[in-house]
Amino acid sequence: MDMPASDERVAGGQANSPRDRVLDAAARLLSGPERASDIATALRDRERLASTALGEGVAIPHARCSTIERCHGAFLRLSRPVDFNAVDGQPVDLVLALLVPEHDIQPQLLRLAELAELFADPDFRRDLRQARDIDELRHHLLAGQHPAPLPRAA
Repeated sequence: MDMPASDERVAGGQANSPRDRVLDAAARLLSGPERASDIATALRDRERLASTALGEGVAIPHARCSTIERCHGAFLRLSRPVDFNAVDGQPVDLVLALLVPEHDIQPQLLRLAELAELFADPDFRRDLRQARDIDELRHHLLAGQHPAPLPRAA
């Protein structure tokens, strides 16, 4: 998965907000202001089908987009967890939002499985939660990129 490098795609310290506001913030990181509304709608529509929360405070909201050729990702570490209706009942504080090409169905499923496995690692989650600043957070995200790359920053 090729995700463009961008400092704006890794964020920390988001304020406590309902799930839709977190999805709106993710959409802005994924697309910029000109398409954020459409992306946010797509993320919310997907979330209505079933929660993208994996448990243990992690969610991977995602949506398909017909106007992109490669996957885009944005990571948010929330300062106050938000209810994503996770099966374990835990609120979410680690959010990896993905925007994938519409035709990318099978690779998307494999990518999601790889990311779910990565975020199942308690040490990886701990490192993300304890990162002192955006550079350390970015370091942990990049260190965890095998088997699937996560959002990178320049």
